[in-house]
Amino acid sequence: MSTVGKPSDDPQNGLNHTDDVQEENEEVEDDGAPDSASDTKKKKKKKKPKKKKIEQTDPPRIPVSKFYPDGNYPEGEIQEYKNDNTWRTTSEEKRYDEKMAMEDPEVTYQSIRRGAEVHRLVRKHARKTIKPGMSLLEIAESIEEGTRALVEENGLEAGIGFPTGLNLNNCAAHYSPNAGDTTILQSGDVLKVDFGVHVKGRILDSAFTLIWEPTYENLLRAVKEATDAGIREAGIDVRLGDVGAAIQETMESYEVEVNGTTHRVKSIENLSGHTINLYQIHAGKSVLLVKNDDQTKMEEGEYFAIETFGSTGRGRVVESGECSHYAKIIDAPHVPLRLTSAKSLLKSINKNFGTLPFCRRYLDRVGETKYLLALNHLVAQGVVQDYPPLCDQRGAMTAQFEHTILLRPTVKEVVSRGNDY
Repeated sequence: MSTVGKPSDDPQNGLNHTDDVQEENEEVEDDGAPDSASDTKKKKKKKKPKKKKIEQTDPPRIPVSKFYPDGNYPEGEIQEYKNDNTWRTTSEEKRYDEKMAMEDPEVTYQSIRRGAEVHRLVRKHARKTIKPGMSLLEIAESIEEGTRALVEENGLEAGIGFPTGLNLNNCAAHYSPNAGDTTILQSGDVLKVDFGVHVKGRILDSAFTLIWEPTYENLLRAVKEATDAGIREAGIDVRLGDVGAAIQETMESYEVEVNGTTHRVKSIENLSGHTINLYQIHAGKSVLLVKNDDQTKMEEGEYFAIETFGSTGRGRVVESGECSHYAKIIDAPHVPLRLTSAKSLLKSINKNFGTLPFCRRYLDRVGETKYLLALNHLVAQGVVQDYPPLCDQRGAMTAQFEHTILLRPTVKEVVSRGNDY
């Protein structure tokens, strides 16, 4: 994400959904009355009308639940654990643990698989339709409209996991267009698309990079393979520093030639993958993208976002530009808010987003107006965290790929894997 689940473009796996209903025959019982032509009444066969196939629309707008009425969604790519953990695959004890986990409403593998199926469908359309000349606002709204429809957005029960990141060129993360943004995608741009889906607080986090000219193909290849290397290395009892080392070794084996100058691809040293908890996108553990001495171990049952960023620049990002991303802090202090508008805004944030990240466009959408002063007050009081864009030096190009993995008791599941990446 080795036994592989059905690819996401398989008709049985969500990209060409159908709901076939076999014809059944219904017999009419003999009432015992003699027939004028025979003492035995002939049994008649009546065909049930064939149920119409359900097919996904383009753009996708039919909820994925319509194609999986039993609530069982496609499993992601399965990878067996390495080294000292290979025994888990056949262990009866761990199989029992996994069965119990599947039945535990607090674990809810099916919730995150449902989010993954939404992500695959929305990104398939996005990868096909995003083109130079489109505005970033148009791209963001298309992705978000599809996500809301397919996951059947319903308050904190299901919806968007975090703001759609549309990060251009040297900007690596945390840029989402605010209302009025006039940025137009250009043919020479390197665009990172990072969006999430949540079902009952289980967040599916996955990202990819798009280019329209061949110059940075090796940059994308380096980052994609580094992500896959991190996923292969990840596992129960694996130390986070060792995952970072595998990512860096793969990433920095690549070079990119730009206008006759060769650049070694660098892992961005101060960005990282992370654990994901219920309604919490960054849950405490970080997977750095470079070799380090972190001895913290991955644990059974954890969800990780394995994301890697590569750069042709210095390989380090700083905060730069207008902020769009925010989130209420999980253990935010109870502090007196002197602004009435801040109290009102916090109430709206609690109702609509809880601790899920949001952006200014999402506040606009729920009817908030003239909220910047109140929002900044919540940030200053330590109730809300702001996440400004993170950028490498000007002139550098950055790329990103990301998957969510589940460390199940028996195997590792790359739940967001598709046939595209």
